[in-house]
Amino acid sequence: MLSISAQNRSSQFVISVRQPWAWLIVNGFKDVENRTWLTNYRGQIFIHAAQKFDKAGYEWVVEHFNIQLPAPTKFERGGIVGEAELVDCVTVHESPWFSGPKGFVLSEAHPIPFKELTGRLGIFQTQIPVHQT
Repeated sequence: MLSISAQNRSSQFVISVRQPWAWLIVNGFKDVENRTWLTNYRGQIFIHAAQKFDKAGYEWVVEHFNIQLPAPTKFERGGIVGEAELVDCVTVHESPWFSGPKGFVLSEAHPIPFKELTGRLGIFQTQIPVHQT
């Protein structure tokens, strides 16, 4: 379980998510990010689009939701694509996006200009300035 101390709050926190899930989060469709681990962190978190693309996930979204997704080759990858507020970490949730076993509940998500950055596992910190311009 990630625990963030007050002295580390000057850093920017980031979570890496494969596409199309990152796009769905920052465009306000997906309100829960599924994980296998818990976190105590709550607050602003940048959404990093991983290099890998989830083709099966893309096909599942097309089949189950009426969402106009970009073509698979049009998704930004390998950098920050948006931000959200991580407001809770749950083991049960009513969202159609929740499949567990854990879920990071997100709110106020929105895209920001792409900022290239190498992703990492877990919630990680970066000192690279990410501005909403």
